[in-house]
Amino acid sequence: MLDKRKFYINGEWVDPIEAKDLEVLNPATEQPIAVISMGTAADIDRAVAAAKKAFATYSQTSVEERLALLEKLLSIYKRRYDEMATTITMELGAPATMAREQQADVGVGHLQGFIDALKRLKTRDRLPNGDIMLREPVGVCGLITPWNWPINQIALKVVPALATGCTCVLKPSEFTPLNAMLYAEMVHEAGFPAGVFNLVNGDGINVGAVLSRHRDIDMMSFTGSTRAGIAVSKDAAETVKRVTLELGGKSPNIVFADADLEERVAGSILECFNNSGQSCDAPTRMLVERGVYDKVVQIARRVGAEARVGDPAKEGSHIGPLVSHIQFGRVQALIEAGIAEGGKLLVGGVGKPEGFETGYFVKPTIFADVDNTMRIAREEVFGPVLAIIPFDTEEEAIRIANDTNYGLAAYVQTGDPKRAERVAARLRAGMVHINGGPHRYGSPFGGYKQSGNGREGGLFGLEDFLEVKTVHVPDAA
Repeated sequence: MLDKRKFYINGEWVDPIEAKDLEVLNPATEQPIAVISMGTAADIDRAVAAAKKAFATYSQTSVEERLALLEKLLSIYKRRYDEMATTITMELGAPATMAREQQADVGVGHLQGFIDALKRLKTRDRLPNGDIMLREPVGVCGLITPWNWPINQIALKVVPALATGCTCVLKPSEFTPLNAMLYAEMVHEAGFPAGVFNLVNGDGINVGAVLSRHRDIDMMSFTGSTRAGIAVSKDAAETVKRVTLELGGKSPNIVFADADLEERVAGSILECFNNSGQSCDAPTRMLVERGVYDKVVQIARRVGAEARVGDPAKEGSHIGPLVSHIQFGRVQALIEAGIAEGGKLLVGGVGKPEGFETGYFVKPTIFADVDNTMRIAREEVFGPVLAIIPFDTEEEAIRIANDTNYGLAAYVQTGDPKRAERVAARLRAGMVHINGGPHRYGSPFGGYKQSGNGREGGLFGLEDFLEVKTVHVPDAA
């Protein structure tokens, strides 16, 4: 078992001020793979002090200096790429192929996207009225990241902070801390000055909340549940610090009769089940035009029945376990609610798949004949669970799609390009995927409504970490 009880503060691996051990479990075996320390307010104070001191000089570095550091970090990450993928498989349960091709890949893609964006960023601009506008680093940043796409969110927060001249304190999820500690090793090797990047493990109550309330933190960037995001916002309000949030989703996927049903329905189901359904932007509500509803249900039943779970250590396209017993219980409760409320169970259901009594594995599950008022249509399940809902008209599809507290992503499947753009324009979501269009590195990621605020990735992600200063010069007229 790995001993990972140190924190990375001020350029060194240091012991926690108070020893509080926590075992990190492999969700496929339920066995411990590492022990970490859970931080306290005193550990956060020490990390924030280091970041505050480092900001005085790091904020004055040039774009060229920071680009050189980021390029070195990229080279190191590529060298340790397989190590990152293996780590994520162990602590998250992401199958080996998926971890290598998706989970680890984002660490390269987002970093390159930010490097490209930083090269285009204008930190000094002359306004049409003659005044000068400057873009400056916002300050010391508190970063809280989730377990479901761990290095994805770390890259989307740590990299823009470092790129813009900010300093930071990272609190990764206590369920998946090992990839974050590996990333800290990479940052250290790249040569970022002491105190620029700091890492303290811990839970939301004893570490995350302390970070959010801290008077020397200038900005909080949080990814996680809407409930936790609200708590971060309330904690940060007293000091009026900037808060950016990437929260939950209940993304609609509108399937029109003229879509390529075999391709797009199957693709949508696989997208919903990807990462064991543990993606905030997963297309979990499939809205199907009535004229092809029965055909889509048949396709869904077949594709769902073909989906397999398996050992995440093995290569393949199978589905891995959920991250923890807590998440397993939540998903089971919502599957039970779907059955109790009258959803038609096509495949899957309550309990573990046959042969997987150990590990937090769930059955890939699809419900048909769902009403948008049911819990499985309104709550974020965060497991491989799909709800299929019929509609009659385009107008009704848009109404059902927007009838949610969330607004992270939406999906449209149609053979009519004009309708695709027309519908996309009316969907209250931060991202709309048409006919399987993927999210690309450098594009803004974020949502409307209770899915959060701010945007991550590329130039938009850099701007979240920048203040705007106006310099009024006497000869502006």
